[in-house]
Amino acid sequence: MNKSIRYILVMMMTVALSSCHIYQKYELPDNGNAQVQDYRNAIEAPVDSTSLEYIGWEQVFTDPILQGYIRRALAHNHELKDAYNNVKIAEAQLKGAKLSYFPSLALNPNGGAASYDGSKMNNWTYTIPLALNWEIDAFGKILNRKRGAKVSVEQMQDYEQAVRSQIICGVANTYYALVLLKQQLELTQRTSVIWADQVESMKAMKEAAYVNEAAVVQSAANYWNIMGSISDIKQSITTTSNTLSTLLGEYPSEWEVTSDLSFSLPAEISKGVPMAYLAVRPDVRAAERGLAAAYYTTNSARAAFYPTLSISAQGGFTNLMGGLITNPGVWFAQLAGQLAAPLFSRGQNIATLEAAKARQEQAMSAFEKTVLSASADVSNALAQIKNISDKKVAVQNQIDNLEKSVEYTQELLTLDSKTTYLEVLTARSSLLNAQLSGLACWHTQVAALISLYQAVGGGR
Repeated sequence: MNKSIRYILVMMMTVALSSCHIYQKYELPDNGNAQVQDYRNAIEAPVDSTSLEYIGWEQVFTDPILQGYIRRALAHNHELKDAYNNVKIAEAQLKGAKLSYFPSLALNPNGGAASYDGSKMNNWTYTIPLALNWEIDAFGKILNRKRGAKVSVEQMQDYEQAVRSQIICGVANTYYALVLLKQQLELTQRTSVIWADQVESMKAMKEAAYVNEAAVVQSAANYWNIMGSISDIKQSITTTSNTLSTLLGEYPSEWEVTSDLSFSLPAEISKGVPMAYLAVRPDVRAAERGLAAAYYTTNSARAAFYPTLSISAQGGFTNLMGGLITNPGVWFAQLAGQLAAPLFSRGQNIATLEAAKARQEQAMSAFEKTVLSASADVSNALAQIKNISDKKVAVQNQIDNLEKSVEYTQELLTLDSKTTYLEVLTARSSLLNAQLSGLACWHTQVAALISLYQAVGGGR
């Protein structure tokens, strides 16, 4: 073997051995951060398909009316369509990165003839070449581009899942807000009927000298106050209905809702959601894949310091051989190899590598912040579920006692002249407020359960 060739091969092997780390696949770095370690443990833990973050939304939102709305939203929501198209774009880029391993072929047939001083066109020449060019991935340039493109596809899929989860939980939140408002409207309208009767009762009692004109005026004022709140609730219903229409990708409309106030997540999550399961949350996964993409970008920047090895070949059929024209034509073939090493661009390559390393550090910081934020979301949702459950019990006890208070004060008003209408007014107002508070507690608990489902990456 020629000494110069042997020298080049030895040099290439030395460089290749020194750049082995360029071929390493991404692994989550161990930087001593507790949240990152929890995430690592979660990746390695076996999957529990019955836990909250793995179950489908149909198992969580069992109301058939709501299920229909969610399906319509998933079919027509523009943001989800955009997310789906981003996945398709990333997949196309990955396909292009994979095809970079294969040689490129080009067919460029050409021909011509010459005429001088009006002479007949003659001496036709033609060449039908097929050119091949193949870059050998000796130092991982194509490999890291392909791995980075694959991570980008996975990241876009995570974003799509995040959008899907937001849409599902957004529809559920809006739907149950509409349920709450219609329950409030029904309760207030029932109360207004009672207050209307109360006004008539006060007028009759005034005629019987049980109460004075002030009691009649106070009862009438309270009635009109309730009637005014009915208009506010109706306006809120219209606004919330329009929000639901937007989520469904449809024109404003009135939407049917359930009158059943029962809502519960599967029993499997009653013991709580382990923080380690945040590994399936789409924004956390997307943040980690952003870190992986930055890692492969850094590897590509390192690979730019090493030579590029390419092989080119050309072959075909021609009747032009040097300065001669031969008929018939003959076959021809050419083969060449090229090793191009960067010399004067080293400074630019160093700057590119330093920038890539800095972006990798930024990606690591963003990932850690995402894990912390996700942990806080889950903790907040779990705490709210527990605390609102305790409050619901207290409010229900309050309602029970206020119902008795209204009954007692109404009886005393007709039997005891010392009891004033103000006491009846206070008791009834307190009861209405407590009943509205009870509905608000129900909605807060529902919203907390939905938030928890979204916080652990639900929405499949």
